[in-house]
Amino acid sequence: MQKIISAKFAATLLAVSALGLGGCATKKYVNEQVSVVDNRAAATQKQLDQQQIQLSQLDKTAQDALKRATDAGKLAEGKFLYSMVLSDDSIKFPLDSSKLSPEAEQRLSVFVDKLKRENKNIYLEIQGHTDASGPDSVNDRLGEQRAETVRMFMNKHGVPLNRMATISYGEKDPVADNKTRTGRSENRRVVLIVMS
Repeated sequence: MQKIISAKFAATLLAVSALGLGGCATKKYVNEQVSVVDNRAAATQKQLDQQQIQLSQLDKTAQDALKRATDAGKLAEGKFLYSMVLSDDSIKFPLDSSKLSPEAEQRLSVFVDKLKRENKNIYLEIQGHTDASGPDSVNDRLGEQRAETVRMFMNKHGVPLNRMATISYGEKDPVADNKTRTGRSENRRVVLIVMS
């Protein structure tokens, strides 16, 4: 009888031990799975944070574009007076450049003096143009840089910033054939539209 009780006790002890070990294995498995989920959650949160930063940057870009479009719309409501084109041989923009030549600065200085003498209540639309070399995105950016260079030069010489708006046409509005060197050179220009 003692042997039967000892055997039952040993069997019960063995069963309890097996269950205990099974519980440890299950706990270890759960901890591993929780760790994997935590790592995935952290990676997902990092991606969400990066996307939020990108969305904020895109929102700022969109707001800037909207402001420029609104300014251009206000200018479009004005009455056209005259225009000036910076595209003579001496002042054309070099390939992939927005730098003003001394000749361009001289012509702009004369233009600013004329604006000051004639009427201070004018609005300017400054259009940046490029040739067809390079991708559209680069040409749009370069056209904007050219227009902005002219805008900042004119502001430095007394034309208020709130009376000027810039717009880039990039390569979209050529005045000459982009297949020739001369034509491409003529297309690299800035046009100033004066409105009342």
